[in-house]
Amino acid sequence: MKRRMQAMLLDRPGIPLRLVELPVPHAGSGELLIAVEACGVCRTDLHLADGELPQPRLPVIPGHEIVGRVAVLGDGVAGFSVGQRVGVPWLGWTCGECRFCVSGRENLCDSARFTGYQINGGYAEFTVADARYCFALPNGDAAALAPLLCAGLIGYRALRLAGDPRRLGIYGFGAAAHIVAQLAKQEGRAFYAFTRPGDDAAQRFALGLGAAWAGGADEAPPQGLDAALIFAPVGALVPAALRHVDKGGCVVCAGIHMSDIPAFPYADLWGERSIRSVANLTRRDGIEFFELLAKISVHTTIQRFALAQANEALARLRSGHIEGAAVLTTGRGD
Repeated sequence: MKRRMQAMLLDRPGIPLRLVELPVPHAGSGELLIAVEACGVCRTDLHLADGELPQPRLPVIPGHEIVGRVAVLGDGVAGFSVGQRVGVPWLGWTCGECRFCVSGRENLCDSARFTGYQINGGYAEFTVADARYCFALPNGDAAALAPLLCAGLIGYRALRLAGDPRRLGIYGFGAAAHIVAQLAKQEGRAFYAFTRPGDDAAQRFALGLGAAWAGGADEAPPQGLDAALIFAPVGALVPAALRHVDKGGCVVCAGIHMSDIPAFPYADLWGERSIRSVANLTRRDGIEFFELLAKISVHTTIQRFALAQANEALARLRSGHIEGAAVLTTGRGD
Protein backbone atom coordinates (compact mmCIF):
# COMPACT_ATOMS: atom_id res chain seq x y z
CA MET A 1 0.00 0.00 0.00
CA LYS A 2 1.11 3.56 -0.65
CA ARG A 3 2.96 5.32 2.16
CA ARG A 4 2.18 8.85 0.99
CA MET A 5 -0.95 10.45 -0.39
CA GLN A 6 -2.22 13.63 -1.99
CA ALA A 7 -4.66 15.81 -0.08
CA MET A 8 -6.23 19.27 -0.28
CA LEU A 9 -5.37 21.14 2.92
CA LEU A 10 -7.01 24.22 4.44
CA ASP A 11 -4.28 26.15 6.27
CA ARG A 12 -6.58 28.97 7.33
CA PRO A 13 -9.95 30.35 6.21
CA GLY A 14 -10.03 32.87 3.41
CA ILE A 15 -7.22 31.40 1.31
CA PRO A 16 -7.39 28.61 -1.28
CA LEU A 17 -6.90 25.00 -0.27
CA ARG A 18 -3.39 23.72 -0.94
CA LEU A 19 -2.53 20.46 -2.74
CA VAL A 20 -0.01 18.67 -0.51
CA GLU A 21 1.66 15.29 -0.14
CA LEU A 22 1.28 13.73 3.32
CA PRO A 23 1.96 10.37 4.95
CA VAL A 24 -0.95 7.96 4.71
CA PRO A 25 -2.60 8.08 8.16
CA HIS A 26 -2.57 5.13 10.55
CA ALA A 27 -5.75 3.35 11.66
CA GLY A 28 -5.75 3.35 15.44
CA SER A 29 -7.82 1.19 17.76
CA GLY A 30 -11.47 1.17 16.66
CA GLU A 31 -10.70 2.98 13.41
CA LEU A 32 -10.79 2.25 9.68
CA LEU A 33 -8.21 3.37 7.16
CA ILE A 34 -10.24 4.13 4.06
CA ALA A 35 -9.04 4.47 0.48
CA VAL A 36 -11.19 7.36 -0.69
CA GLU A 37 -13.05 6.90 -3.95
CA ALA A 38 -15.12 10.08 -3.89
CA CYS A 39 -16.01 12.95 -1.56
CA GLY A 40 -18.92 15.32 -1.99
CA VAL A 41 -18.38 19.07 -1.80
CA CYS A 42 -20.87 20.37 0.75
CA ARG A 43 -21.91 23.95 1.47
CA THR A 44 -20.56 23.38 4.99
CA ASP A 45 -17.10 22.95 3.40
CA LEU A 46 -17.63 26.35 1.82
CA HIS A 47 -18.57 27.89 5.19
CA LEU A 48 -15.42 26.34 6.66
CA ALA A 49 -13.20 27.69 3.88
CA ASP A 50 -14.78 31.14 4.16
CA GLY A 51 -14.28 31.34 7.93
CA GLU A 52 -17.96 31.20 8.85
CA LEU A 53 -17.62 28.23 11.24
CA PRO A 54 -16.01 28.69 14.66
CA GLN A 55 -12.92 26.93 15.98
CA PRO A 56 -11.95 24.50 13.21
CA ARG A 57 -8.88 22.37 13.78
CA LEU A 58 -6.29 23.92 11.50
CA PRO A 59 -4.71 22.92 9.28
CA VAL A 60 -7.43 20.48 8.27
CA ILE A 61 -8.40 18.32 5.31
CA PRO A 62 -12.06 19.18 4.58
CA GLY A 63 -14.75 16.84 3.33
CA HIS A 64 -17.47 14.83 5.07
CA GLU A 65 -19.38 13.08 2.28
CA ILE A 66 -16.83 10.31 1.91
CA VAL A 67 -17.18 7.07 -0.04
CA GLY A 68 -14.32 4.59 -0.10
CA ARG A 69 -13.03 1.09 0.51
CA VAL A 70 -11.68 -0.23 3.79
CA ALA A 71 -7.91 -0.54 3.43
CA VAL A 72 -6.96 -1.44 7.03
CA LEU A 73 -8.96 -2.49 10.10
CA GLY A 74 -7.75 -0.99 13.36
CA ASP A 75 -7.54 -3.13 16.48
CA GLY A 76 -10.91 -4.14 17.87
CA VAL A 77 -12.95 -3.28 14.78
CA ALA A 78 -15.83 -5.67 14.08
CA GLY A 79 -18.54 -5.61 11.44
CA PHE A 80 -16.35 -4.43 8.55
CA SER A 81 -13.93 -6.17 6.21
CA VAL A 82 -11.01 -5.08 4.05
CA GLY A 83 -12.24 -4.04 0.60
CA GLN A 84 -15.76 -3.25 1.79
CA ARG A 85 -17.46 -0.07 0.51
CA VAL A 86 -18.16 2.37 3.37
CA GLY A 87 -19.37 5.92 3.85
CA VAL A 88 -18.19 8.53 6.35
CA PRO A 89 -20.60 11.33 7.37
CA TRP A 90 -20.27 14.69 9.15
CA LEU A 91 -20.71 13.27 12.67
CA GLY A 92 -17.36 11.66 13.46
CA TRP A 93 -17.32 11.11 17.24
CA THR A 94 -19.44 11.72 20.35
CA CYS A 95 -18.76 11.15 24.03
CA GLY A 96 -21.60 8.63 24.53
CA GLU A 97 -22.06 9.76 28.13
CA CYS A 98 -23.65 13.24 28.20
CA ARG A 99 -27.39 13.83 28.62
CA PHE A 100 -27.78 14.30 24.88
CA CYS A 101 -25.98 11.09 23.94
CA VAL A 102 -27.84 8.93 26.45
CA SER A 103 -31.22 10.31 25.36
CA GLY A 104 -30.82 9.51 21.65
CA ARG A 105 -29.70 13.04 20.72
CA GLU A 106 -26.02 12.45 20.04
CA ASN A 107 -26.19 15.07 17.29
CA LEU A 108 -26.30 17.68 20.11
CA CYS A 109 -23.32 16.30 22.08
CA ASP A 110 -21.25 19.24 23.37
CA SER A 111 -18.04 17.25 22.87
CA ALA A 112 -18.87 15.99 19.38
CA ARG A 113 -16.19 16.06 16.70
CA PHE A 114 -16.98 16.40 13.03
CA THR A 115 -15.39 15.03 9.88
CA GLY A 116 -13.51 17.57 7.82
CA TYR A 117 -13.75 20.10 10.68
CA GLN A 118 -12.09 18.72 13.81
CA ILE A 119 -11.17 15.41 12.13
CA ASN A 120 -9.35 15.22 8.80
CA GLY A 121 -11.83 14.47 6.04
CA GLY A 122 -12.13 13.14 2.53
CA TYR A 123 -10.42 15.69 0.29
CA ALA A 124 -7.59 13.16 0.17
CA GLU A 125 -6.62 9.78 -1.21
CA PHE A 126 -6.92 8.17 2.24
CA THR A 127 -8.68 9.03 5.48
CA VAL A 128 -9.16 7.51 8.92
CA ALA A 129 -12.56 7.30 10.60
CA ASP A 130 -14.03 5.88 13.80
CA ALA A 131 -15.67 2.64 12.63
CA ARG A 132 -18.70 3.23 14.87
CA TYR A 133 -19.70 6.25 12.79
CA CYS A 134 -19.24 4.67 9.35
CA PHE A 135 -21.99 3.16 7.21
CA ALA A 136 -21.84 0.14 4.93
CA LEU A 137 -22.67 1.22 1.38
CA PRO A 138 -23.62 -0.67 -1.77
CA ASN A 139 -21.40 -1.07 -4.80
CA GLY A 140 -21.97 1.16 -7.82
CA ASP A 141 -20.81 4.65 -8.76
CA ALA A 142 -18.99 6.04 -5.72
CA ALA A 143 -19.41 9.65 -6.86
CA ALA A 144 -23.18 9.25 -7.13
CA LEU A 145 -23.31 7.90 -3.57
CA ALA A 146 -21.20 10.66 -2.00
CA PRO A 147 -23.90 13.39 -1.69
CA LEU A 148 -26.09 10.99 0.26
CA LEU A 149 -23.64 11.14 3.21
CA CYS A 150 -24.65 14.70 4.15
CA ALA A 151 -26.97 16.35 1.64
CA GLY A 152 -29.14 13.25 1.69
CA LEU A 153 -28.93 12.63 5.42
CA ILE A 154 -29.60 16.21 6.51
CA GLY A 155 -32.45 16.46 4.01
CA TYR A 156 -33.94 13.26 5.41
CA ARG A 157 -33.70 14.55 8.99
CA ALA A 158 -35.18 17.92 8.00
CA LEU A 159 -38.11 16.27 6.25
CA ARG A 160 -38.86 14.06 9.23
CA LEU A 161 -38.73 17.03 11.62
CA ALA A 162 -41.17 18.93 9.40
CA GLY A 163 -43.98 16.58 10.46
CA ASP A 164 -46.27 15.18 7.79
CA PRO A 165 -46.60 17.95 5.20
CA ARG A 166 -48.71 17.35 2.12
CA ARG A 167 -47.45 20.57 0.50
CA LEU A 168 -43.75 21.17 1.08
CA GLY A 169 -41.77 24.28 0.22
CA ILE A 170 -38.03 23.85 -0.49
CA TYR A 171 -35.85 26.96 -0.43
CA GLY A 172 -32.46 26.67 -2.14
CA PHE A 173 -32.58 23.95 -4.78
CA GLY A 174 -29.11 22.44 -4.55
CA ALA A 175 -27.58 19.17 -3.37
CA ALA A 176 -29.79 18.47 -0.34
CA ALA A 177 -32.94 19.82 -1.96
CA HIS A 178 -32.74 17.69 -5.08
CA ILE A 179 -32.47 14.55 -2.94
CA VAL A 180 -35.18 15.40 -0.42
CA ALA A 181 -37.48 16.45 -3.26
CA GLN A 182 -37.33 12.90 -4.63
CA LEU A 183 -38.09 11.47 -1.17
CA ALA A 184 -41.05 13.81 -0.79
CA LYS A 185 -42.39 12.97 -4.25
CA GLN A 186 -42.20 9.22 -3.66
CA GLU A 187 -44.02 9.66 -0.36
CA GLY A 188 -46.89 11.37 -2.15
CA ARG A 189 -46.05 14.92 -1.09
CA ALA A 190 -46.24 17.89 -3.47
CA PHE A 191 -43.13 20.06 -3.35
CA TYR A 192 -42.70 23.68 -4.35
CA ALA A 193 -39.19 24.88 -5.23
CA PHE A 194 -37.89 28.35 -4.38
CA THR A 195 -34.64 29.44 -6.04
CA ARG A 196 -32.62 32.59 -6.41
CA PRO A 197 -34.78 35.09 -8.31
CA GLY A 198 -34.23 34.65 -12.02
CA ASP A 199 -32.46 31.29 -11.72
CA ASP A 200 -34.31 29.66 -14.59
CA ALA A 201 -31.91 26.71 -14.76
CA ALA A 202 -32.55 25.72 -11.13
CA GLN A 203 -36.28 26.11 -11.63
CA ARG A 204 -36.20 23.87 -14.71
CA PHE A 205 -34.16 21.36 -12.70
CA ALA A 206 -36.80 21.32 -9.95
CA LEU A 207 -39.67 20.98 -12.42
CA GLY A 208 -37.83 18.10 -14.07
CA LEU A 209 -37.83 16.32 -10.70
CA GLY A 210 -41.59 16.75 -10.37
CA ALA A 211 -42.05 20.08 -8.59
CA ALA A 212 -45.66 21.25 -8.47
CA TRP A 213 -44.32 24.79 -8.93
CA ALA A 214 -40.93 26.50 -9.15
CA GLY A 215 -40.15 30.17 -8.82
CA GLY A 216 -37.98 32.76 -7.16
CA ALA A 217 -37.73 33.07 -3.41
CA ASP A 218 -39.33 36.51 -3.79
CA GLU A 219 -42.48 34.94 -5.27
CA ALA A 220 -45.54 33.39 -3.65
CA PRO A 221 -46.47 29.77 -4.37
CA PRO A 222 -49.90 29.12 -5.89
CA GLN A 223 -51.22 27.79 -2.58
CA GLY A 224 -50.28 27.69 1.08
CA LEU A 225 -47.63 25.30 2.39
CA ASP A 226 -47.81 22.84 5.28
CA ALA A 227 -44.07 23.14 5.90
CA ALA A 228 -40.94 24.65 4.40
CA LEU A 229 -37.34 23.43 4.39
CA ILE A 230 -34.65 26.10 4.04
CA PHE A 231 -31.30 24.91 2.69
CA ALA A 232 -30.03 28.29 1.49
CA PRO A 233 -27.94 30.09 4.18
CA VAL A 234 -30.07 33.25 3.97
CA GLY A 235 -31.82 34.35 7.15
CA ALA A 236 -34.27 36.58 5.27
CA LEU A 237 -35.87 33.45 3.84
CA VAL A 238 -37.23 32.49 7.29
CA PRO A 239 -39.88 35.23 7.54
CA ALA A 240 -40.55 34.87 3.81
CA ALA A 241 -41.30 31.17 4.26
CA LEU A 242 -43.41 31.83 7.35
CA ARG A 243 -45.70 34.04 5.30
CA HIS A 244 -46.42 31.14 2.97
CA VAL A 245 -46.84 28.44 5.65
CA ASP A 246 -50.38 27.68 6.76
CA LYS A 247 -51.53 27.58 10.39
CA GLY A 248 -49.83 24.82 12.36
CA GLY A 249 -47.03 24.61 9.82
CA CYS A 250 -43.29 24.45 10.40
CA VAL A 251 -40.27 26.19 8.89
CA VAL A 252 -37.14 24.04 9.21
CA CYS A 253 -33.73 25.68 8.89
CA ALA A 254 -31.48 22.89 7.64
CA GLY A 255 -28.08 24.59 7.33
CA ILE A 256 -25.26 24.68 9.86
CA HIS A 257 -24.69 28.38 9.14
CA MET A 258 -27.19 31.09 8.22
CA SER A 259 -27.11 34.87 8.07
CA ASP A 260 -29.12 36.70 10.72
CA ILE A 261 -32.89 36.39 10.61
CA PRO A 262 -34.49 39.85 10.29
CA ALA A 263 -37.33 41.00 12.53
CA PHE A 264 -40.83 40.07 11.43
CA PRO A 265 -44.38 40.64 12.74
CA TYR A 266 -45.64 38.26 15.38
CA ALA A 267 -48.74 37.83 13.24
CA ASP A 268 -46.64 35.86 10.75
CA LEU A 269 -45.76 33.33 13.47
CA TRP A 270 -49.14 33.25 15.20
CA GLY A 271 -51.50 30.37 14.45
CA GLU A 272 -49.18 27.77 15.99
CA ARG A 273 -46.62 28.08 13.26
CA SER A 274 -43.11 27.12 14.35
CA ILE A 275 -39.46 27.62 13.40
CA ARG A 276 -36.83 25.01 14.19
CA SER A 277 -33.28 24.18 13.22
CA VAL A 278 -31.70 20.88 12.25
CA ALA A 279 -28.35 20.22 13.89
CA ASN A 280 -26.07 17.56 12.43
CA LEU A 281 -27.39 13.98 12.31
CA THR A 282 -27.50 10.83 14.39
CA ARG A 283 -26.32 7.37 13.44
CA ARG A 284 -29.96 6.28 13.67
CA ASP A 285 -30.78 8.81 10.91
CA GLY A 286 -28.16 7.13 8.72
CA ILE A 287 -29.44 3.62 9.37
CA GLU A 288 -33.03 4.64 8.61
CA PHE A 289 -32.06 6.63 5.54
CA PHE A 290 -30.02 3.89 3.89
CA GLU A 291 -32.68 1.31 4.73
CA LEU A 292 -35.19 3.57 2.96
CA LEU A 293 -32.94 3.95 -0.08
CA ALA A 294 -32.85 0.16 -0.42
CA LYS A 295 -36.61 0.31 -1.06
CA ILE A 296 -37.01 3.41 -3.24
CA SER A 297 -35.12 4.97 -6.12
CA VAL A 298 -33.18 8.21 -5.63
CA HIS A 299 -30.92 9.61 -8.34
CA THR A 300 -28.20 12.12 -7.50
CA THR A 301 -27.27 14.69 -10.12
CA ILE A 302 -23.54 15.32 -9.80
CA GLN A 303 -20.71 17.28 -11.35
CA ARG A 304 -17.35 15.57 -11.03
CA PHE A 305 -14.05 17.25 -10.22
CA ALA A 306 -10.60 15.79 -9.72
CA LEU A 307 -9.21 16.04 -6.19
CA ALA A 308 -6.83 18.82 -7.24
CA GLN A 309 -9.82 20.84 -8.52
CA ALA A 310 -11.34 21.29 -5.06
CA ASN A 311 -10.94 25.08 -5.15
CA GLU A 312 -12.73 25.25 -8.49
CA ALA A 313 -15.58 23.12 -7.13
CA LEU A 314 -15.92 25.38 -4.07
CA ALA A 315 -15.88 28.49 -6.25
CA ARG A 316 -18.62 27.16 -8.49
CA LEU A 317 -20.69 26.18 -5.46
CA ARG A 318 -20.22 29.69 -4.02
CA SER A 319 -21.43 31.29 -7.26
CA GLY A 320 -24.43 28.97 -7.58
CA HIS A 321 -23.18 27.29 -10.74
CA ILE A 322 -23.59 23.69 -9.59
CA GLU A 323 -26.65 21.72 -10.61
CA GLY A 324 -27.20 19.06 -7.98
CA ALA A 325 -23.96 18.28 -6.13
CA ALA A 326 -20.23 18.69 -6.76
CA VAL A 327 -18.08 15.62 -6.07
CA LEU A 328 -14.31 15.18 -5.93
CA THR A 329 -12.99 11.87 -7.25
CA THR A 330 -9.64 10.14 -6.82
CA GLY A 331 -9.86 7.84 -9.84
CA ARG A 332 -11.14 4.89 -7.81
CA GLY A 333 -14.76 3.78 -7.91
CA ASP A 334 -15.66 5.38 -11.24
